[in-house]
Amino acid sequence: MDQIRRFLFQDLDIRGQYLDLDDTWQALNKDRAYPSVVRQLFGEMVALSLMLAGGMKHQGKLTMQIQGDGEISLVLVEVTHDLKVRGMVRTKEAPDLSGDFVALLGQSMIIATLYNAQTDNSFQSIVPRNPKGLIQTFEDYFASSEQLDSKVWIASDKERLNAMLVQKMPEGMNHDAEAWDRITTLAQTITEQELLELEDEVLLHRLFHQESVQLFDHQSVTYECPQDRERFEVVIRNLGEQEARALLDEQGEIAIHNEICNTHVFFNAQDLDRIFTKA
Repeated sequence: MDQIRRFLFQDLDIRGQYLDLDDTWQALNKDRAYPSVVRQLFGEMVALSLMLAGGMKHQGKLTMQIQGDGEISLVLVEVTHDLKVRGMVRTKEAPDLSGDFVALLGQSMIIATLYNAQTDNSFQSIVPRNPKGLIQTFEDYFASSEQLDSKVWIASDKERLNAMLVQKMPEGMNHDAEAWDRITTLAQTITEQELLELEDEVLLHRLFHQESVQLFDHQSVTYECPQDRERFEVVIRNLGEQEARALLDEQGEIAIHNEICNTHVFFNAQDLDRIFTKA
């Protein structure tokens, strides 16, 4: 399906989002061979980033990254305003993956960067970590940054990534003091299997059939990872012409791994002629 869909409890001060990915999730993991605990954390980061990016009011992109000294040294997810996503995870060469959130990330920082392409400005913020996990971390972040109580459910396997978010909005004219507890109690009954297997309308009806839920149009999510060849040309230029040509003579071509796209960019003699002529 590869989509995110917003919904609203019409008589309550509560809104939500539902995320359903299959092809995009598979593309993000293609040829990565992430262990299940890494894939799970990556899925949480992808889902949370998409839910945050879905509210962008301008052209640009959201970059979410975790950098640290744990078993996982880097998690990176980029989402554009039109919900094109790419990302990666970097682990130690021979990680001893414990599955414990704190051990996985070690001493790390979670950084959110919002880039506005219209003004060419970036705004960066640090997301305080909750040792209970990434979902709890972002529930705290939603509550502090947007002043909205939030609950998130995320499930993934090799084929699919699904998530649901509900948020308590500012109180309106028809405020129901018990609504938030009622909705979150109902939502807590969802199973991982239901989240992975049920379509959005079926799932929301099963959970909230006694409520009036308005579903908005789907927003498509796609995997896109541009090669950024010019950026790699800068790497070649910084090597210096003598070293670059020596490397080319030794290997027959120069291959640079584009880690975030998990592909290689290749350069031959004609490429070097052009790069160093431009320089």
